[in-house]
Amino acid sequence: MTSTLNPIADDTIANPIATVPETAGAELTVPLVTGESVGYANFDHAASAPCLSSVRRAVDEFLPWYASVHRGAGFASQVSTTIYERARQAVHTFVGGRSCDSVVFTRNTTDSLNLLARAVPRGTAVVLFDTEHHAALLPWRGHHVRRLPAPRTRSEAVTAVAKALAECPEGPRLVVAAGASNVTGELLPVAELTEVAHEAGARIVVDAAQLAPHRRVSLRELGADYVALSGHKLYAPFGAGALVGRSDWLRAAEPYLAGGGASKLVQGKETGVEVVWNTGAERHEAGSPNTVGVYALGVACTELATQWQQIEDHETALLDRLTSGLAEVAGLRVLRLFAGDGQNDQVGTISFVIDGFQPNWVAAVLSAEYGIGVRDGAFCAHIATRRLIGDAGGSGQQALRVSLGLGSKEEHVERLLRALHDITQGRTCWDYTIRDGRWAPTPDPRPLPTFLS
Repeated sequence: MTSTLNPIADDTIANPIATVPETAGAELTVPLVTGESVGYANFDHAASAPCLSSVRRAVDEFLPWYASVHRGAGFASQVSTTIYERARQAVHTFVGGRSCDSVVFTRNTTDSLNLLARAVPRGTAVVLFDTEHHAALLPWRGHHVRRLPAPRTRSEAVTAVAKALAECPEGPRLVVAAGASNVTGELLPVAELTEVAHEAGARIVVDAAQLAPHRRVSLRELGADYVALSGHKLYAPFGAGALVGRSDWLRAAEPYLAGGGASKLVQGKETGVEVVWNTGAERHEAGSPNTVGVYALGVACTELATQWQQIEDHETALLDRLTSGLAEVAGLRVLRLFAGDGQNDQVGTISFVIDGFQPNWVAAVLSAEYGIGVRDGAFCAHIATRRLIGDAGGSGQQALRVSLGLGSKEEHVERLLRALHDITQGRTCWDYTIRDGRWAPTPDPRPLPTFLS
């Protein structure tokens, strides 16, 4: 189901944005410290995206049928098994999987990359940039890791990876690359990185957590070996993710978790327990799976895959206005990885600092006085964020991040820009103090929703 987002009366944007899939909570209102209520302006899609309305309806329809999968004789179990495996095919199709690619369901991108780190052959050389999200940066301990400094241009990124691969010892090698930066939203040259990786006999895994909700991803077209993604960023926040890619390393690895489902045959011996493990995706899916989350992910993938042009048009219109508006805010400096190549290919995520203003304080004001949700901090990419802040100057080790998505509206962007102008010109109406290490309105009269009472 889709809905047309209503254009605002303000003429600052000439053309209305595209019709896109509807999200749950699109009409959510939140209280302000002034006693008023306002429609929630969610600019934190890069952390977690709201649920698609179609996903919510699908989950509600499925819940009465929920049962165990794969080994249940009851009809509900057969329905659940069908749903689970159809979702596997939906994810495979969504990422342009090849016939030889496996889809392993996980909890999220972090879980997927940790699974792959456990599956790569011992002694694998891993090449990555230190600008990666912690989910991609941290799992490779125990392997030979070549951590490269942040490139200044996309071409420099390709050259640096090629050079690092040439200097790696003989043996298996793996390049780890984000499809889009979770700090700046900029796209990395994944196709070119794949090409140099394969020329060197290496493999590549794409962290698509930030890319997949915004742009079509195709393993077949990119030639990449693996892709990892999260349902909670793909408008299916029910706790499922996936690792999709070549089967051989996964088939040869020890099961990610030991338990039922991963085991094909277990026999008691005098010397212990003898186990024959499954060889397919179920080898790494031990225990009762998150069938509801997997179904939600499959539904989201199916809907998003039919509407890429509308999604890109929607986000491009908002991003253009946001970018031009931020340039007019006094003292605001946008963080960019590739400031040196003149290109601006990015998804709808922008991080920035404002000279003289603490990001956490600005975020608290935006929430309390304007009903706007943003992210402040280092975004689980501490090395990248702090390096970029050092280049931009002005705010210690934290920044503000604004991330667009399907629930974003023109009015939200205009409200954010007006709020930032107000804040930088000293037009705030409430007192703020530090509580539990963060700035918060004092007092904070906003009531929690009634379902929490």
